[in-house]
Parts: sequence; structure tokens; C-alpha cells
Amino acid sequence: MTSSIELPCDGCGQNASTEHIARRLQRLEWATRYRPVHIHTLFLGSASPQKQEEFLYSPNGEFLGEAGALLEAAGVSTAGKTAEAVHAEFQRAGFFLTHVLECPVENESAATTALPSLMEQRLTAVAVRIRRSLKPKRVVPISRALETILEKFVALPLGCPLVLDDGKPFALDESDTQKAATRLRGAVGASAV
Repeated sequence: MTSSIELPCDGCGQNASTEHIARRLQRLEWATRYRPVHIHTLFLGSASPQKQEEFLYSPNGEFLGEAGALLEAAGVSTAGKTAEAVHAEFQRAGFFLTHVLECPVENESAATTALPSLMEQRLTAVAVRIRRSLKPKRVVPISRALETILEKFVALPLGCPLVLDDGKPFALDESDTQKAATRLRGAVGASAV
């Protein structure tokens, strides 16, 4: 008889099965392949998307949801390009995307209540990773869900400026992403000078 013991995942804090860990490692492998040597702009989401086609670094190249909105805001076109070409263009621009929770929230029905608590638990580790490992020139929060922890996040030493949308995260995770994408494009372009 086999029994599985679930331990907290070090990427999100949720109790993790072996399948959860395998999916996390796969996402890390995909993202690491296109991590720039020198990160100019670190885009920070709340939690990795549930669907593989919404995960920016997925090799399938569908670029739906968060991935599509971020690529549009960053000025990276997907038309007629392979997923590898799109990822390489994003990388050459010095862009990198990561999330406070490196895994999707497992229980979708409880996601809205669990997400703020899980993100708050990960804040210090995320700040340390940004400051010591990623070392970007700036951090741009791209999820409205980050509003719940923004005040605490701003107080942490990141080692670089935080670019906000009028004091809030850019809302690329809401239904109307056009306006947020346009403002993000302007902010990323303006602070690149």
C-alpha cells in the first residue's frame, strides 16, 4: 500500500503532491531557458496561470490570457512567429516574468480567499529572490490581485524601483486589458530611457 505525503511547496506554500512539484519544475525549466542574463524589467504576477496556454514560457505558443496581454503590452508581436522566436524576442528586450506564487492556486473555488494569504506568506522570499538572484533594473507588478499585498511589498528592500500604474499594479489580469496594456507600454517605454 502506498501513501502520499504532501509537504508545502517551496514555490507557493500550498500542500504539494508529486504531480504539483513536477508541474512546478516543468514551468521553472521553461522559464529558465529564456531568462535574460541581465534583467532590465521584471514583470511580477500574482500566481502562475492554471492553463498551460496562458503561461508565457510554455512551448506550445498559444499565448492566451496573461501571456498574450503581457506580450502585447511589451510590444512583442506573435504574428507568424514560433513560440521560440517570441520567447527569444522577449528575452532580448531584457524582460522576464515571474510570479509571487510560482504555482497556480490548486483549489480554484477557494482561490480568491486563499490567494492574498498565500502571497503574503511568500513576500519575503520573493523580495530576497528579486534582490539576490534576479537583480532586475526595475519591477513591474502586472496583476490587480497584488493590490492586497502592495503596501507590504513596497516596504521590502528590492534593490530596484517599483513601477506602478498610478500607485497600483497594472491590471493585465482583468477583463479589459487594453487600457492597462497601453499604460504599461508607456511606462515601460518611458522608464527605459
